[in-house]
Amino acid sequence: MTDATRFPIAPAGGGPRVIMTTMKNEGPFLLEWIAHNLTIGFSGFVIFTNDCVDGTDLMAQRLDELGFCSHRPNPRDGSPPQHKALRRSAFHPWIQQADWLMSLDVDEFINLRGGLETLDELIGRVGDCDAISFTWKLFGCGGVEAYEDAPVTRQFLMADHEDHPSNGRASGFKTMFRNNGIFDRFNPHRPKIMQQDKTGAVRWSDCGGNLHPMDQVGWRAWPGFSHRYARLHHYSVRSIESFLVKRDRGRTNHIAHDQSEAYWADMNVNHTRDDSILPHADRARPMLEALLADPVLADLHGRACDWHRTKIQELKARPEWTDFRRWLHENSLETRPRSTQQN
Repeated sequence: MTDATRFPIAPAGGGPRVIMTTMKNEGPFLLEWIAHNLTIGFSGFVIFTNDCVDGTDLMAQRLDELGFCSHRPNPRDGSPPQHKALRRSAFHPWIQQADWLMSLDVDEFINLRGGLETLDELIGRVGDCDAISFTWKLFGCGGVEAYEDAPVTRQFLMADHEDHPSNGRASGFKTMFRNNGIFDRFNPHRPKIMQQDKTGAVRWSDCGGNLHPMDQVGWRAWPGFSHRYARLHHYSVRSIESFLVKRDRGRTNHIAHDQSEAYWADMNVNHTRDDSILPHADRARPMLEALLADPVLADLHGRACDWHRTKIQELKARPEWTDFRRWLHENSLETRPRSTQQN
C-alpha cells in the first residue's frame, strides 16, 4: 500500500487551499489539527518551525515526506517568528499556486456551522468574495488541570458567550483569502494591500455572507458581524499543565511579553458549554487514526507527549512558579482580581 492510498484523504502536495503556520513545541497537538483541517477541506500546510526540542520539526518533516505539508526551519533571530515566517511564505511555491490562503495557529480550529461540512460548502453559502473572516470563540480550560494525550476539541467544551465577547482579545479574527493578486502582504490575522486606493474593490465577508468595506477592517469583528456559517474555536490555554509549557515557550509575536496572569485572565473563558464542533471531530477521526498509524508519526507523537509530560514536571518543580501555579488552580474556571497573588 502506498502512502497516498493508506490515508482517507490523499496528500495533495499543496493544492488549492493552503494554511501558513508557525510552531514551536506543539508536537502533542499537531496531528489532530492536521486531520481536522484536511477533513474540512484544506489541502496543504506550509509549516515553519523555530527551535523545537519536542520533535515538532521532525513531525512536520515526516508530514512533508508524506506530501501533506511543506516544512521550513525558521530559527529565531530576535524578530517575531510568525511575522518572519509570513514574509518568507510569500515566496513559497505552494503559497504562490494556491487558490485560497489562511494563516492559522495549531490552537485554532474552524467550526463550520449550519450543517456545513466543507470549505467549498462555506464558500458557496457566503458567495463570491475575496476574503472571509472567522471570529474567535475562546475556549477555557474548563477546570481541567492535568495534560492528557487526547483531542483538544473533545476535552475542552467550556467557552465564551456566543455574541458578547468577554474582552477585547475575544473579538479577534483570522481570515481566509483568495490568492488572486489583490493582496500583496500577509499578517497573522488578515491580508493587506500596500496601495490603499485599491481597497474599495475588495469584497470582504463575514461568516454570514455580509460584505464589509476593507478600509474599515482591522483584526477584530465589526458591529453586526455574522457567525452564521462558521466560527473559529481558539483553545489558547488548554489544560493548566499545558499552559505552564506554553508560558515557558513564550509568544510567537510578542516575544518579550510574559504569558502570565493577564493572558490567562483574558483567554481562560468558561461561561457556556459548546460541543458543536464534535461532529467535525467525529468526521476527522479516521484521518487522525491513519496519521497515528504511520509508524514514524506514531513514534514522534509519543515522544512529543513524553517530552510535554517531562517538561510539565520540571516546571511544577520550579519554586519561583509555585505562586503562579496556585493562582492558576484558584482561577481555573473564573478569574478573580489579580491584586495580591501576582507572580
